[in-house]
Amino acid sequence: MNDFPTPDMALTQILVASDYEASRNWYHDVLGADLDREYGGTSAVFNFNGSWLLVVSGGPPTEDKPNITFAASDSPDSVDHAFTIRVADCQSAYETLLARGAVFLTPPYDWGAEVRCFFRDPDGHLFEISEFRG
Repeated sequence: MNDFPTPDMALTQILVASDYEASRNWYHDVLGADLDREYGGTSAVFNFNGSWLLVVSGGPPTEDKPNITFAASDSPDSVDHAFTIRVADCQSAYETLLARGAVFLTPPYDWGAEVRCFFRDPDGHLFEISEFRG
């Protein structure tokens, strides 16, 4: 089968939330993602400039994913994946997100060719805003 992927396919990041309601609100109110739809108060689909994020409550294995448990990370200082949002002005994006309630690890740091800083969602998923100057 040579038709994978096709242009109509989309990749969605799935994030497990320990507090679904807090995460749902954070992705909409702080990050500014558009809520596309919700399912039963346990999952929400967000669109962030064409990228899809699915925030879900944890859960036990199911018939189609035996032996797999969805659970929020218990260690926010250990990262298995992160998100980078390329911005035109890191300082401006930092100030906007800070005003919305984002908690940053540090203010923007200037590395010369790049200015960047990091913040987390309520479950510790790591986000970076990055301004490339190179």
